[in-house]
Amino acid sequence: MQNGSVLTIILNYQTPEMTLQCAQAALGEMEDLTGEVLIIDNGSGDGSWEKLQQGVRERGWQDCGRLRLHRSMTNGGFGAGMNIGFASGFSDGTQPDYYYLLNSDAFVQGRSIRTLRNFLKDHPGAGLAGSYTEGTDGTPHRTAFRFPSIAGEFEMAARTGVFTRLLKPWIVAMEIPSDETQVDWVAGASLMITQAALEAIGGFDETFFLYFEETDLCKRAANAGWRTHYVPESRVIHVGSASTGMKEWQRTPSYWFQSRQHYFTKTHGKAYAACATFARALGCAIYRFRQVVQGKPKQDPDHFLRDLIRHALPRVSALSKPETRAHTPISEDLK
Repeated sequence: MQNGSVLTIILNYQTPEMTLQCAQAALGEMEDLTGEVLIIDNGSGDGSWEKLQQGVRERGWQDCGRLRLHRSMTNGGFGAGMNIGFASGFSDGTQPDYYYLLNSDAFVQGRSIRTLRNFLKDHPGAGLAGSYTEGTDGTPHRTAFRFPSIAGEFEMAARTGVFTRLLKPWIVAMEIPSDETQVDWVAGASLMITQAALEAIGGFDETFFLYFEETDLCKRAANAGWRTHYVPESRVIHVGSASTGMKEWQRTPSYWFQSRQHYFTKTHGKAYAACATFARALGCAIYRFRQVVQGKPKQDPDHFLRDLIRHALPRVSALSKPETRAHTPISEDLK
């Protein structure tokens, strides 16, 4: 379409009330845009589907022609859920010019969606664009990143000034840019991708259950010649970790290590992945030493170093290899 149609995809997992608030903000922004909002319940299994249906009816959205509900009977992870949205397209069977991925705990502000769409429309070769994100308390979130590397893994774990200064070009989490900037990858909490870029790279790799999936997506886009940009004029308020509970992790779940291992192995090969794990372990050991000698505070969840090494071992990695999680997308009419 001439002005660029947008499909906003919101993935719900056991956060139905927050998802409805997210959808309300998105619908408000899209009043004068060509497009639809698609909410996908990603196998919540907790009554979320029924609550979403009820919420849509109470708000009168079932008759607005701009919002749909889809249901996946299994939780295949973030990438699998978003792939359902990519495949669904618009209600009339056509495909949008742009797909806008929005976390259920993220709330667009002002002209967030239009800003990303216009940026991609006006910059040929730009395939993906992400927003400036801040917490509900106004604290800025780092959502612009460099691709993970051996040096970046070491710096991230060592948390030591001298190494941070020496390895600055490889620090994964960038200082928050004040202006539009080309970056390696952006967080998936508020991310727009063009139809052309999506066709070139083929959607998310569903081997990633959670974490590293958008890193991999942007990496494959870069390999295919598509740029990723951080666009701070697009602003989103993000609660963060509402579905994953990451802020309260006492121990890092297996799927995080599996996703990390899969990313490095897929992108750089087994030898590089092993070196990246060694670098991360070495950095952890250095920081552990500083904890003992200098009284530095604990930073990693319990047993992180042991779990990191355990999941990197070939025998354990083979036993715990993530399965391809099949999903059964269902579209149900509201009654």
